[in-house]
Amino acid sequence: PSAGQAGAAAEPAELIRRAHEFKSQGAQCYKDKKFREAIGKYHRALLELKGLLPGERERDSRAASLSGAPKAGCLSEEESKTVEAIEIDCYNSLAACLLQAELVNYERVKEYCLKVLKKEGENFKALYRSGVAFYHLGDYDKALYYLKEAKIRQPTDTNVIRYIQLTEMKLSRCSQREKEAM
Repeated sequence: PSAGQAGAAAEPAELIRRAHEFKSQGAQCYKDKKFREAIGKYHRALLELKGLLPGERERDSRAASLSGAPKAGCLSEEESKTVEAIEIDCYNSLAACLLQAELVNYERVKEYCLKVLKKEGENFKALYRSGVAFYHLGDYDKALYYLKEAKIRQPTDTNVIRYIQLTEMKLSRCSQREKEAM
């Protein structure tokens, strides 16, 4: 059965198990450099969790009560933590996959990283990737903010240091142009 068909009827533990399985398959695809396939697996994992996520659960339970369909069961604290951890891993991994594309969708990378940071504000990878995304989107102030936050967590990471230097160069060029324009 598809996620949609089984989603309402499946127990939370089963949905979590399937999501974890898809996430693991996505990780293997990433290791094998099959990034498009990995993206599909991570999206599928998130689909399995859709009805269990807090914002989704309220919407789904209202819809279920109107349609008479069974609503997603309440999660234990452990299940909630597992769901959140899978969600964070999937969004972080999706951003990593997108950064491997020939034509990178930096807007989507930013979106996924900000979802991770909303739940886990100290996440180094999400901070770094947000900085990279904002840099390529031309928002150098935000790029520098996220990159400096990443540097606090891993001060010797050469990629972070390099992007901070690139961003500072762009910012100094921009301020130089502004001075010349006046």
